[in-house]
Amino acid sequence: MALDVRVDELFQRYQDIQKYVGWTPRDADLVMRAGKLVEPSFAELVDDFYRELGEHEETRRVITGGEAQVQRLKLTLIAWLKELVTGPYDLAYVERRFRVGYRHVEIGLKQVYVEAAVSRLRKGLVQALRLNWPAEADPEELAVTIQAVNSLMDLDLAIIQDAYETALNDRLMRVERLAAIGRVAGGVAHELRNPLNVMRTSVYYLQNAKNATPEKVAEHLERIERQVTASDSVISALSEFAKLPTANLQATSVLECLRKSVPTDSWPENVQLVWDIPDHLPCALADEKQLAIAFSNLIRNGCESMSNGGTLTLSARLVRDRIEVAVTDTGCGIKAEDLPRIREPFRSTKARGIGLGLALTHAILEKNCGTLEVTSEVDRGSTFTVVLIADAS
Repeated sequence: MALDVRVDELFQRYQDIQKYVGWTPRDADLVMRAGKLVEPSFAELVDDFYRELGEHEETRRVITGGEAQVQRLKLTLIAWLKELVTGPYDLAYVERRFRVGYRHVEIGLKQVYVEAAVSRLRKGLVQALRLNWPAEADPEELAVTIQAVNSLMDLDLAIIQDAYETALNDRLMRVERLAAIGRVAGGVAHELRNPLNVMRTSVYYLQNAKNATPEKVAEHLERIERQVTASDSVISALSEFAKLPTANLQATSVLECLRKSVPTDSWPENVQLVWDIPDHLPCALADEKQLAIAFSNLIRNGCESMSNGGTLTLSARLVRDRIEVAVTDTGCGIKAEDLPRIREPFRSTKARGIGLGLALTHAILEKNCGTLEVTSEVDRGSTFTVVLIADAS
């Protein structure tokens, strides 16, 4: 399991938690002075710790190296305790504690047992501090010192919990990436298998047909060419989806971008185009080229949903610091059960769609700090609303 974490961000969180629990330089000084009193008890504390660990199956099973591993771990825990009471509580300290916590994830120790272990060490440290506190010393200072020790143990526990949370998020991201790879692989296989099967059939005919007429040969060659074109469109769309660059955000006229996105040379004759965009609409903060791709996909989808004709409306408005751009069609609509998954790659509700248009649009809008909202009703039409940041200038 690879550790991928920004140490500066980790330390920033630690400092925030220090403020939250009220940790002060005086607390650090109290703990360091107490360290001299409790350090002689470290060996006994560690022996007790591993003796108790051996009594529980869930904790015992992570010790796979026998007594030799236990002896190494005891030395590591003593070093951990020494650093706890000596500091300094800087970035390097936090990173080392975080890695220790992450290591517990790697060996499969459940978080609840780690927290119980910290609690046992905390109890042992407080007991050792009480037993070794000088009789002539101020008892009120003992109480304040115990409070400082408890705060420090809480801070270390927070680091451990952060490590477990980071590991969980890492694991979820890996699972999501593998699932995405699986969906893409399955989609590519499905989209390419059909044209390949058609081409195989035509190739078989051309190789084995006896006395095939020129017309029949031409028919099969055209069929092969159509399937090659279909396969190439799948690969091109996938390549465009995978190589989407970082957005170059700048002031972009929504009206001009929409105008460039409307395919004037191939606009369906039975679809009426309606514009509802105010002239004074502010610019959006976006990458114009990427935004044009997103708009083109939404406009094309709207037109394709109206095979029997209809109206496509392009509207926009300023809502506080956001610009909402709506592409509304009067087409077939989308079933309610299909709506949650229409942004997934290779998920298409169209008979001939490859299912990358909306996935690409969604990815583009994410890179442009925007969102895509969808409302739809079967046989009434759909509205795809692009929400972008308005340019403040």
